[in-house]
Amino acid sequence: MAQEQIRISSDWGEVTATLADNEAADALLEMLPLTIDMRDHLRQEKTGFLPSDLPELPRQRDFSTGTLGLWSSNHFVIYYSAGSVPNPGIIILGQVTGDVSIFDRSGDVTVELTHLE
Repeated sequence: MAQEQIRISSDWGEVTATLADNEAADALLEMLPLTIDMRDHLRQEKTGFLPSDLPELPRQRDFSTGTLGLWSSNHFVIYYSAGSVPNPGIIILGQVTGDVSIFDRSGDVTVELTHLE
C-alpha cells in the first residue's frame, strides 16, 4: 500500500506529512478529519489529545525534526526539533514533509488534520 499523506492546517500555516506504514497511523487516518487543540511542551513539540486510543506498537526514544508521534495511547505529538524522550518512548506515526518550523513558537494552537487523497 502506498504511504498516505495528510495535511496539518493551523492559523500559523499548513504542512503536509507522510504517515508511517503501521497500524497506529492507519487508525489515525480513520479518525480524519480531526481537530486537535495543542500546547507547547519543552520548546520542542506541540502536543494534544486524540478522541480515542491508537494501537500499541513498538516504541523508540529518538525523533527527528518533523516527526509525528504518539506518546501515550491518545497523546498526539508534532516535534519541531530533534531530540529524544524518556522511556517508554514514542510510536512513530509519520514525518512532516513541509516546513515544521511554523510550530516553533510558544503558545497554544489548534490544528486540523485532513487526508490528502
